[in-house]
Amino acid sequence: MSSERTGRPDSVIGPAGKPLTVDDLPPPNTERWVIRRKAEVVAAVRAGLISLEEACERYRLSVEEFLSWQRLIDKHGLRGLRTTRLQQYRKSKENERPVLAESIDGRAAS
Repeated sequence: MSSERTGRPDSVIGPAGKPLTVDDLPPPNTERWVIRRKAEVVAAVRAGLISLEEACERYRLSVEEFLSWQRLIDKHGLRGLRTTRLQQYRKSKENERPVLAESIDGRAAS
């Protein structure tokens, strides 16, 4: 269903597979961005629940930051949104290969 006034959906399917409404989105004063909250905002924008501009204004995000969340989800799934894992997914400037925190055998890489 969609709202007749805005032409937008009243709810969308969120990252957990459950309906998500504007009221279910993280509050505008959110400071701690856990995976679920980032994924909910991305899902809401992608499905047209809120616009990119509204999301950036509401959460004081740059367009680049929001788009990086989308890219991380597309490339690595929800796990890509873990802030502790970001370095693993960033490209090394020297060789353009992903920088990994561990070697294949589980020991710390040097």
